[in-house]
Amino acid sequence: MGPAAATGHRLVAIAARDRGRAEAFAEEHGVERVVDSYDDLINDPEIDVVYNPLPNGLHGPWNIRSLRAGKHVLSEKPSASNAAEALAVEKEVRAAGTTFMEAFHYLFHPLTQRLLAIAESGNWADRARRHDGRHPRSGRQRPALVPRARRWRGDGSGLLQPARTAHGRPVRGRLSRSRLRAAGARAGQPGVDEWLDADLTFPGGATGSARCHMGYDRVEMTFRVVGEKGEAVAHNFVQPHLDDRLTVTTGAGSRTESLGNRSSYTYQLEAFADAVRKGVPLPIDAEDAVSNMALIDAVYTAAGLPVRPNFIL
Repeated sequence: MGPAAATGHRLVAIAARDRGRAEAFAEEHGVERVVDSYDDLINDPEIDVVYNPLPNGLHGPWNIRSLRAGKHVLSEKPSASNAAEALAVEKEVRAAGTTFMEAFHYLFHPLTQRLLAIAESGNWADRARRHDGRHPRSGRQRPALVPRARRWRGDGSGLLQPARTAHGRPVRGRLSRSRLRAAGARAGQPGVDEWLDADLTFPGGATGSARCHMGYDRVEMTFRVVGEKGEAVAHNFVQPHLDDRLTVTTGAGSRTESLGNRSSYTYQLEAFADAVRKGVPLPIDAEDAVSNMALIDAVYTAAGLPVRPNFIL
């Protein structure tokens, strides 16, 4: 709730299945009032923007209902359960004419922006020999959550968007090919991915890789772009307020830049507000969310895991 306070936006209302939990949250974080249901919230005329942080399987249905109520929507990732649901959300965005974005907050922080600018500078490879000298490697690894955490239910998604972003900022359209080097399901829950390593090939021949692990022995959230002439590494692109370092290494040596500890969520909210109020274009939208879910579906299929089920009735 800090970003709203930092940028001068009102937190008008909150809803939860348990009103007592909503009241406690509202009191702690300065939300003005509590409403009785999600329907009451999305139909409240005083509310301009709906933030959807519900369990992943509920993102698609409530994104659609919020859009039909005429609201701008900032949806937690993933925007929907699968590509078919994401297409349904995109259709509603077009019909509503409101602003929609999947909340990849780190894209808006100067750390990620600087890494992408370096990657796009054209100094990474001999262009006569390779189509694209950039090979992004993203990794998000953390210790296991408690056994009953909602992310262990069959409605999760992998961290694949950074690799897409580094190839076209971000690449729109479908993946050409994905190959799983390894994948593992959660013990006792065969439909839920605990970890995977994926090699990706994008249209035009560009490549990337991603490593996602929800039961690792430590927290590690790196975003690395590697080329024939060097590499650039964001040491914690998901939490740059904790570690804002970017290390660039070439034949001339290595340097480390610090890009600032201001919250990536604050940058995200500023960009979303500018899109709503001023029509400033966003780097990601409902169309991009479809591409992201198509990639996630393809990786699940390559891993031998089921594509996430539909929750939109």
